[in-house]
Amino acid sequence: MGRCMNIINTEISGVFVAETTPFVDHRGAFSRIYCDRDLAKVIGERRIVQINHSRTDTVGAVRGMHCQQGPYAEMKLIRCIKGKVWDVALDLRCGSRTFLKWHAEEISSSNCKIIVIPEGCAHGFQVLEPASELLYMHTAFYEPKAEFGVRYDDPAVDILWPLPPVDLSQRDLSHLFLTDDYQGIVL
Repeated sequence: MGRCMNIINTEISGVFVAETTPFVDHRGAFSRIYCDRDLAKVIGERRIVQINHSRTDTVGAVRGMHCQQGPYAEMKLIRCIKGKVWDVALDLRCGSRTFLKWHAEEISSSNCKIIVIPEGCAHGFQVLEPASELLYMHTAFYEPKAEFGVRYDDPAVDILWPLPPVDLSQRDLSHLFLTDDYQGIVL
């Protein structure tokens, strides 16, 4: 098949979009979800150690903004396998020229895009079609004590969600604002 992924830089260093072109015929479609060769310049020496799947049913529902900190920081590659979401990466790397900037990308089962979010960036999304499903590929194992989050509506970053946010978890509503006292944050 040759190269199947076109890697696109975003305005945030380390955040990439991988465009894939599905093979479509009368039977349906085939597309590559991951290719070590095509993603080598993005992944580097990292390796995928965990793959997770989520389904979010309600249109407008927001999940995020999540990341793992310190030695458990992870790169995530996210692909929508059913439906459509507004996927967001937020740069939380102190000293980065894009600190507190965000990049959003509409990813869907039909456009076959993958968003790559590096260590030190938080991830979240809003559901644009009912029962949307995401596949997450992680370069570090989940570690509960390393969990970190930023409020989806934090005025310091002002993420522009395409729909009014609904159906947030208690966990996501309990995240602090960046102006609150974040003692011990290591990103």
